[in-house]
Amino acid sequence: MTIPTLREAVATAFRPRIWRLAHGRTLTVGPRGLLMAIINVTPDSFSDGGRFDNVAEAVDAAGNALALGATIIDIGGESTRPGGETVDAGTEQARVLPVIEAIAAESEAIISVDTYRAETARLAVDGGAHIVNDVWGLQKDRGIASVAADTGAGVCIMHTGRGREKLDDVVDDQFWFLRRSLEVARDAGIDDTAIVLDPGFGFAKNPDENMQLIARFPELHDIGFPLLVGASRKRFLGAVTGRETAGDRDIATAATTALLRMQGAAIFRVHDVAASRDALSVADAVLLASNLED
Repeated sequence: MTIPTLREAVATAFRPRIWRLAHGRTLTVGPRGLLMAIINVTPDSFSDGGRFDNVAEAVDAAGNALALGATIIDIGGESTRPGGETVDAGTEQARVLPVIEAIAAESEAIISVDTYRAETARLAVDGGAHIVNDVWGLQKDRGIASVAADTGAGVCIMHTGRGREKLDDVVDDQFWFLRRSLEVARDAGIDDTAIVLDPGFGFAKNPDENMQLIARFPELHDIGFPLLVGASRKRFLGAVTGRETAGDRDIATAATTALLRMQGAAIFRVHDVAASRDALSVADAVLLASNLED
């Protein structure tokens, strides 16, 4: 495996790529970091469970996130925290679909649905969503890949270590899992321009593994896709900062946003948009100065 130099990571971070999404929308990723705001319409999400448990509150939160600088609104109806309650498809859909439809009706926002279920993804895209964000990397319900191909949705394919034995090396495991996900995507007919990858911080990874993943992040560029990261308020940040409460980890989250942007990450899934917006502003300014010196 070739390990990119910092200069190569900077070049990757700035290279414009078109991310093709449903409903004829696109996003340019690369020249500046983009923020994906988390709106969980669940009672038990680890950080914001119960905050947006009706449509009006969720739509207001989405509007606030957009005003603060978010480009994408990510709507989830089932908690993915360790030990979180699994809900049936009907419950998930009852939570997310009215919110997606309302946001789509009231704004031009790019909307993502956080689901691993094919039917939820199909209904969400029909309701106005542009992106399918699957924390199981298309490998739990493989029909979701066909939905993405049929609808033209953008896809966020996330790595997870849950439910299997991982390889000893944290980066080797990324490549092992994500290459299988990409096989599923290509077999279903998803175009490469619709795909971004997420290394899945916190998903069956201990604090040391998460730190290794940050330190070795440039190696992930070898797989050849834009990278989205979701470290926001996660337990490993609490482990290294001593912040036991999820809501107290926004400074640490902003630090990871800046660090990972400097190493080529393109999209950042966060709870606190304002803090990570400022972190990205500084990182992008440094990257631009470095790029102009070449």
